Amino acid sequence: MPPMPPVLLTRPAPQSARFAAALRDRLGDGLRIVISPLMAAEFLEPSLPIDGLRGLVFTSETGVAGFARLTERRDLPAHSVGRATADAARAAGLTVATEAGGDAGALTAALAGAEGPLLWPRGEDAAVDLVAALAPVQVRAAIVYRQAAQPATAEARALVAAETPFVLPLFSPRSAQLFAAALPDRRAPLFVAAMSDAVAAAARDLHPARIVVAGKPDAGAMVEALAVLIAAPPAA
Repeated sequence: MPPMPPVLLTRPAPQSARFAAALRDRLGDGLRIVISPLMAAEFLEPSLPIDGLRGLVFTSETGVAGFARLTERRDLPAHSVGRATADAARAAGLTVATEAGGDAGALTAALAGAEGPLLWPRGEDAAVDLVAALAPVQVRAAIVYRQAAQPATAEARALVAAETPFVLPLFSPRSAQLFAAALPDRRAPLFVAAMSDAVAAAARDLHPARIVVAGKPDAGAMVEALAVLIAAPPAA
């Protein structure tokens, strides 16, 4: 059996470490994983419009962390985009009222009849505008963090400069853009596991040899998408 191609993880360090553990649980310790975070959270200090709120909306774990560091309020029910975000809300002391299917579309559908106003602690970049999508519910947005671009590590630069294929999981369109900016001199054939069709569309600008889209927008499905690529990668 040929060796497994290496995997490059570019998410922020905590998420990359957790995903690396899930990959090794699924594929074994023989898998080479290179972690080179291309973004890191910078928390901001906005004034939170708390008065009159009926609940919170979270589309990321970092949004939960950004909210929790700004206020001691834990009495508001939390509506979360998926399991990891819901787990982060519970860990912060919040009661999870809604746990959607892992993407903003499912969350929007779940909240269509919710009673507002709701506060959405979000990042500077957001794939979906929940304020517009949930206008009847009255969603108030507060930008509580930004994901600042980070330089690639020497190990990541060596990986993409070689001629050996590697696998890149991408969880957002911005991840594809950051990869292109941080590692423009790639020579190695690239195989992409994309979180969604929108991420796959952004990844096509990277000219990958192959793209596999996860069956669901969650970490477990991304692990399985990587397993497909690693089991039968295209020839270099």
